[in-house]
Amino acid sequence: MDFNVKKLASDAGVFFSRAMQFTEEKLGQAEKTELDAHFENLLARADSTKNWTEKILRQTEVLLQPNPSARVEEFLYEKLDRKVPSRVTNGELLAQYMTEAANDFGPGTPYGKTLIKVGETQRRLGAAERDFIHSASINFLTPLRNFLEGDWRTISKERRILQNCRLDLDACKARLKKAKAAEAKAALWSDEVEKAEHELRLTQTEFDRQAEVTRLLLEGISSTHVNHLRCLHEFVESQTNYYAQCYQYMLDLQKQLGRFSGTFVGNAESTSPPPAATSPPAVGAATLPAVPTIPVVPTIVGVPNTVAESVLNPNEVKPPASGTRKARVLYDYEAADSSELALLADEMITVYSLPGMDPDWLIGERGNQKGKVPVTYLELLS
Repeated sequence: MDFNVKKLASDAGVFFSRAMQFTEEKLGQAEKTELDAHFENLLARADSTKNWTEKILRQTEVLLQPNPSARVEEFLYEKLDRKVPSRVTNGELLAQYMTEAANDFGPGTPYGKTLIKVGETQRRLGAAERDFIHSASINFLTPLRNFLEGDWRTISKERRILQNCRLDLDACKARLKKAKAAEAKAALWSDEVEKAEHELRLTQTEFDRQAEVTRLLLEGISSTHVNHLRCLHEFVESQTNYYAQCYQYMLDLQKQLGRFSGTFVGNAESTSPPPAATSPPAVGAATLPAVPTIPVVPTIVGVPNTVAESVLNPNEVKPPASGTRKARVLYDYEAADSSELALLADEMITVYSLPGMDPDWLIGERGNQKGKVPVTYLELLS
């Protein structure tokens, strides 16, 4: 019991001494032991590393999970050391709605077929997003979080101990100074001087030891930067793979929609009334420039005006005597069958239309090669 009381009294005395020293330093009434420039630079770099790591970590969490409520839920599960429940991504939820809508409208209808194809792509995008989030969390977020919750806590603890050692050291210096000043007035204070010098030596040793421990930890920030650099490379690689997957999925979807545009759009009969005869523009109305159109080969007498692509044999198609157009290819296109012409981005081809042909397709020629090409992949030139 007596031992505990004495310890509490001693701790209270030390706390009071440190508080007094700290207050006098702030008021400019006491000297303060300054750390060397190299040590101060290490402290500044450590603080900067901690602050920027926190910001990068928080913003990456926002990037991976924009929903703040979901982030709070994941944080609570993590603190409770429980597995975070699997959450449906926005892409997967959109795919579910599109599939259900297709079943309601009829999966065999043009709109239903398109909903199914787009929904399947959205599901694949959602799955790719889930894989990216998982990879980024393990390879990037976890190392940053481990630094803040592990190494940085250790550094902060040792820095607080060093601060207390410095306050104790400066308090001892102040007591020694006062003892020497009193000794000059009366020889009876010589014992106080000797006691103060002994305490100063002990606190100086403790301060030096703690300063070395703290310095070694601060120098370890360089290793932290190297580790975070490696994690950053892994994060970029995961993000690159994710966006590459998304691009490929969307490119495949675009090709499918372009390839089957005749099925999805061309077969839908128009319910709008036939256009009225063109009337002259109103006085003062702005006149829009005429949009160039693809010339259509005149219908041959005796040949029914059916959908040209259903009976098209590219080798038998004759280009019109006049009115062909030049076009620049915007994207690579892989031919689905022998009736189509494969395209390479930025190449120039000759194009024209046939009577009754789906408006989303043209006949393209490149040298001796000929076949159908999707209009959405072309930039028509005047």
